[in-house]
Amino acid sequence: MGRLTGKRAIVTGAGSGIGRAASRRFAEEGATVLAVDLNADGVAETVEGRERMSAETGDVSDEAYVSGSVTNFVKQQGGIDIVFANAGISGGWMPLADQTPDYWENILRVNLIGPFLYVKHASPHMVAQGHGSIVCTASVAGIRANAGVHPYSASKAGVISLVQTVAYDLAGTGVRINAVCPGLIETGMTKPVFDMARERGSEDRIGQINPMKRAGRPEEIANMALFLASDEASYVNGQAFPVDGGLSASHPYAMGSGQQRAFKKAGE
Repeated sequence: MGRLTGKRAIVTGAGSGIGRAASRRFAEEGATVLAVDLNADGVAETVEGRERMSAETGDVSDEAYVSGSVTNFVKQQGGIDIVFANAGISGGWMPLADQTPDYWENILRVNLIGPFLYVKHASPHMVAQGHGSIVCTASVAGIRANAGVHPYSASKAGVISLVQTVAYDLAGTGVRINAVCPGLIETGMTKPVFDMARERGSEDRIGQINPMKRAGRPEEIANMALFLASDEASYVNGQAFPVDGGLSASHPYAMGSGQQRAFKKAGE
């Protein structure tokens, strides 16, 4: 028996990275999974040759698509137990003075309105059956500054607030909602950062400011999403969990030369 045996799940942003890892992990643990992504080739590769998985191409910021997709899934599967609203975009880096409302709107539509739409259209089905778990991908960028460009960070802070406020809307229904907040993870979205570091020969410095001294892997975020989606997290609700190697555990600081000498001496 897997941790999600008999569960029915939708995972968005499943064409690569965290979404791909979570889709496969959920299926390995016994769930029937609908993997959704705007990239048809990517999501087809995610499910290829795997049991209990199917792929669908769709825009998570399009309410007509989300509503129809959730309705069809419920009809086919007889219900819905899990939504992992993971799809997101970074928007790339752009100086504040060059940012436009269109630039902001595009990022907010995918990163924040997308999760809202899945909450809106999946939660009534979950409420009707008396149980369900919604997991949203936020980010450490939604907790503190300097982990993403302005609209990306604002969108992820919005996801955290969405989770907290919806938890109270769903009070007493048996439906839980939580967020996972990844740190620096090597995915399609962050690939340029890793590629640039490798070209410079500084790959070993990626993730150097967190206590783990490394970047994370998509599977490590998928494992947290799996826990939150499962009945093991039956008393976990309205929370946002950083999975960032300890990055968000501290405020920024600079170690003085005296401290550096003391640490060096202690290690001798």
